[in-house]
Amino acid sequence: MAESIPAMNTLSTSNSPEAVVQRQLDAYNARDLDALLATYAPDARQYALPATLLATGHADMRPRFAVRFEEPNLHARLLQRAVMGNIVIDHEVVSRTFPEGPGTVDLVAIYEVVDGLIRSQTVQVSNQRLDAQAG
Repeated sequence: MAESIPAMNTLSTSNSPEAVVQRQLDAYNARDLDALLATYAPDARQYALPATLLATGHADMRPRFAVRFEEPNLHARLLQRAVMGNIVIDHEVVSRTFPEGPGTVDLVAIYEVVDGLIRSQTVQVSNQRLDAQAG
């Protein structure tokens, strides 16, 4: 028997790893800094693959996200999600504003969720593309 996909309203109230990561993505796209940080453990760590520490805890994460949220076209579009126990792996295309202009990047994020909070997030960003200029 195939496992059914949970209804979105179930994901919004559940502490399952998938639901927590979905709330993180929703808060990111809404640029809701407090809601975003509420999905992370107070001592959560963010890494760039393979193991470069980027931030530890809300105090380090808040200014990193605050700067990102100033980008006018910021939006993460989920392409694929895999869930294995308390590990969630997302493949996204993220619209960003780079110094050279607006564009997108590919992003893979690996989340470890413990007790309903993201304990660690490891990301790989690649394939920066600039939007075609109208002209």
